[in-house]
Amino acid sequence: MPARFVYWMNVSIDGFVERDAGELGDVEGPEWMRIDEPLHREFNARAAAMTLSVEGRVVRDMMDPFWPDARTDDSMPAFMREYGEIWTDQPKILVSRTRTSADHNTRVIGGDDAIAQLAVLREESEGDIGVGGPNLATQLLDAGLLDELLLYTHPAVLGAGRALFDPPASGGRPPVLLDLLEQQQYHNGVTLHRYQVLR
Repeated sequence: MPARFVYWMNVSIDGFVERDAGELGDVEGPEWMRIDEPLHREFNARAAAMTLSVEGRVVRDMMDPFWPDARTDDSMPAFMREYGEIWTDQPKILVSRTRTSADHNTRVIGGDDAIAQLAVLREESEGDIGVGGPNLATQLLDAGLLDELLLYTHPAVLGAGRALFDPPASGGRPPVLLDLLEQQQYHNGVTLHRYQVLR
């Protein structure tokens, strides 16, 4: 059985992943996100269960060097140092047209055939592959390669901003139907909805 691409994202209840440009690059998250220790420990467990992760350049620039440095930063709480270990040790794919190398167990792919390369990776791998960033997730969705959505919905209405998925490159996009696989509620008002993308 091939691996599954899982788009993992924090999102507002009206479907936005950032209100102002650049919020996706803030590792601590904007004020509308309620990421506390219990929720971060949930993130740690989910991340540790992934076979590998695939990131676009914006997400990668947010993660590195913050998380590799966090591993040995005694001023950080233990749950953040733990996430630093998980992220740094996990195999990663960076999808970028501008970078040719990256540290911390990372392979770089790019060019016009990046999505085709990811299709081969999905076919030849096993387990869940975390997908970071709306640009990359949108391309995988439109190529029929996105398998799951793992959405942490924060109790905020942003009214505008960057949507969970980018508009289609050309023409329209037919409705994408989903099946709910899992739902959880956390004490801080955040809810998890995990969906399977139906083909």
